[in-house]
Amino acid sequence: MLRKVAFTMYPVTDMAAARAFYEGPLGLLTASSPTTPWVEYDLPGGGCFAITTVLSDAPSASAGGTIAFEVEDIEALVARLRSSGVRLAGEALIKGPHCWMMTCFDPDGNSVLLHQLDHDHVN
Repeated sequence: MLRKVAFTMYPVTDMAAARAFYEGPLGLLTASSPTTPWVEYDLPGGGCFAITTVLSDAPSASAGGTIAFEVEDIEALVARLRSSGVRLAGEALIKGPHCWMMTCFDPDGNSVLLHQLDHDHVN
């Protein structure tokens, strides 16, 4: 079951330039370290926007944003997607610093990140 949009993310190639843009003219605020490859901005009115340099093949001519859905039970959802023939980005869940993730793809190849915080995940 999907709970909410966890975050929307853009891949960037130059973190300093991206941060200068989002934190300068757009005025977004973050508590992220200046050297981190993952920066999150809490948005007014709710929601989270992230930029990252951790994607090895993006951005590219076909790159775009990625939406991340907070899910109730990532293992059950991934199993259901797998049995339905949905293309997944890998076999195993990805462990983040505070979460578990898996990327799946819609019929056009757009990525959808499934995200579950550690306190919600039993492994």
